[in-house]
Amino acid sequence: MQPRRILIALTVALVVSGLFTLWLGTRLSHRGSSSGSTKYVALAKNLDPGQIIAADDLKQVSWPSDVPLPGAFVRTDEVIGKSALYPLQAGEPLTARQLATSAGLSAHIPAGMRAISLKSNEVVGVAGYLLPGTHVDVLVTVRAASSTDPVTSIVLQDAQVLTAGEKMQPDPDGHASKVDVVTLLVSPEEAEKIVLASTQGTVHFVLRNGGDHVVAANAPMSLSALGVQASSTVAPAAVPHAPAHTQAQPVHTKSTPATYSIQVRRGDKDSVETF
Repeated sequence: MQPRRILIALTVALVVSGLFTLWLGTRLSHRGSSSGSTKYVALAKNLDPGQIIAADDLKQVSWPSDVPLPGAFVRTDEVIGKSALYPLQAGEPLTARQLATSAGLSAHIPAGMRAISLKSNEVVGVAGYLLPGTHVDVLVTVRAASSTDPVTSIVLQDAQVLTAGEKMQPDPDGHASKVDVVTLLVSPEEAEKIVLASTQGTVHFVLRNGGDHVVAANAPMSLSALGVQASSTVAPAAVPHAPAHTQAQPVHTKSTPATYSIQVRRGDKDSVETF
């Protein structure tokens, strides 16, 4: 019986030792694999310069821990909302130097729209109340070459103000902001109209109620429609001047005294005597 007990004990010891060795090897392999790589935020698809990064543009990739990436991100929320400075390839881990810290004005321009800036002042800019987010109409006053009557017409209606100067957010207290430039959100066709109008005449902004989006069908307004006669810029025709009437100067002649002649006969000789 004694050898049999020894054999059973040895068998149990071998089984326990094998199981412990297997468990220990599994733990060490998991620890080695987890410590050998780091999860970094990378792109799931290609990005163009200026494109805003969304959540579905990102994924995480494993990177060797012994080759760290300076400026890389480990959380997706650190990247969402930023914009690419350069063309970026899918699968490439993102770093801080590849991204703009702020998306800037381009992030506020929807696809298919454009941003255009126009000069402004205290009068044109409605006393400084053209704030980001407000809506305006754009009017232009032009004088056609074939007419002396200036005409004012609406070029654009219900355009959103993107920025007032360099501000993209309105004053929290609603205070006026006097700026020299106002940037509007327009379509490509509207941008063409505004550029043409600004080069041909004087542009004015008309502030709208934020909830009023009705498009008015106003006809262009002229001075003659207001009952005011436009001043003519045509120079009056030259009136030919009659030649100056010159007065004849009298001719002074030396008067000759009257003379008398008498014929005198003396014998056979005749003579004339003058007095």
